[in-house]
Amino acid sequence: MKVQMLNDKELIFKYLEGNEQAFEELLNRHKNKIYTQIYLFVKDQALAEDIFQDVFIKIIDTLRKGKYNPEGKFVQWAMRISYNMCVDHFRRNKRRPSMAPTESFDIFDILHVSDDNAETNMIKSETHTRIKQLIDELPPEQREVVVLRHYADMSFKEIAKLTRVSINTALGRMRYALINIRKMIEEREISLQNS
Repeated sequence: MKVQMLNDKELIFKYLEGNEQAFEELLNRHKNKIYTQIYLFVKDQALAEDIFQDVFIKIIDTLRKGKYNPEGKFVQWAMRISYNMCVDHFRRNKRRPSMAPTESFDIFDILHVSDDNAETNMIKSETHTRIKQLIDELPPEQREVVVLRHYADMSFKEIAKLTRVSINTALGRMRYALINIRKMIEEREISLQNS
């Protein structure tokens, strides 16, 4: 049977039986989501790649030691490991992540954008830039939920599990983030009209 046809749990069992191709399939299946989450937290490509490798080394070690619980979803477990490694990195360096784009990576580059005319593209680009600036001004807990929800494409259940809060707390943080973004937009429009 081809490894592409197997689910995550079956791939893990095949890998533990010595099938390296099974782990490669597991990695390929989830690497974009995991790497994107790491990158959005650390904002540095080289550091994101280092943490990404560390995440998969930890995953391999945990699997080989038989400490993986196959009852949960592999991707949620892997995302929790990557999240914890990012948090550990910031604790060691005593700084908080910011959600601003860099020259080499822009979160909107990974979103599908249809072909539009130049004016529409310019408006979208300006809007994306403004939204990213507003997101970066949010309190860290709210910013984290927005990034995990919209850019790492996680469900609120996954976010709650990953950040170790209740679903209601995750939903509340998103709600307050949207309220704060709306408030910032209104305040800036008023200040633009009065200037």
